[in-house]
Amino acid sequence: MELYLDHVGKNYGGQTWAVRNVCLHLKPGVLGLLGPNGAGKSSLMRMLATITKPSEGKVLWNGVNITKKPDRLRKVLGYLPQDFGVYPNLNAVEFLQYCASVKGLTGRSARMRIDELIQLVNLTEVCKRPLGGYSGGMKQRVGIAQALLNDPELLIVDEPTVGLDPEERVRFRNLLSDLAGERIVIFSTHIVSDIESTATEIAVMQKGALLSYSDPEHLLKNMQGKVWETMVPSSQLQAVKNQWLISGLVRRSEGFQVRVIADKTPFVGAQPVAPTLEDAYLSLTSFGGERA
Repeated sequence: MELYLDHVGKNYGGQTWAVRNVCLHLKPGVLGLLGPNGAGKSSLMRMLATITKPSEGKVLWNGVNITKKPDRLRKVLGYLPQDFGVYPNLNAVEFLQYCASVKGLTGRSARMRIDELIQLVNLTEVCKRPLGGYSGGMKQRVGIAQALLNDPELLIVDEPTVGLDPEERVRFRNLLSDLAGERIVIFSTHIVSDIESTATEIAVMQKGALLSYSDPEHLLKNMQGKVWETMVPSSQLQAVKNQWLISGLVRRSEGFQVRVIADKTPFVGAQPVAPTLEDAYLSLTSFGGERA
């Protein structure tokens, strides 16, 4: 299976493009779609989920243009939007039964699938409680369950960890990693740690444009020799921030341990350190993709 985006763009009217000239070629695995709020991630996700149509370019699912034949993808699509909502008076089982019927799943097979998913997302003990009493993380688990009802080949989740506590975020990331297998998973987020341990490929967007598309190893390789650490007295910290791109600060008794992104040694005594994906992401979004 493959998903191919050929110079895809979306314009809602006027001179500003929400998405412009995005090219991606996806096969089974997890794509981490990174970008700050307003980067165009949700607009791109809605086009891939066949909710809106591209203003330019095309999206091909196994060679079929989904703008002309959206049902080819919809049959095998699972989608968890950023603004996923539930019916608060229904319990999880009732809600999933409703979603199953909308997707055309009925009878014994639907009941068996719902039972499997309730266990998979760890909601067995609370599945008969009204959804209105669920925490944000529990509702997100219901959301991923509804997205998996038809055992999709393409799973799209848009900013799924917003509002979740750290424990719920870790649980959700692990679940998505387990689900990857023989399907394409697109995980949109602005939080690098969400995809650090799960993504097989990473795409970085900003202002509707694709800044970088590669595997995590390539991003880290490009940052080798460009990340430094040094101690800076508190009195000099603001001057350092004004001059250099800072990716991390840790307060110490003698001042601040500063992590700097720079092509050459920023200070006498600064030591090169191993880059992280957070460093790579900050560098890309700060320098407009020049380091991609």
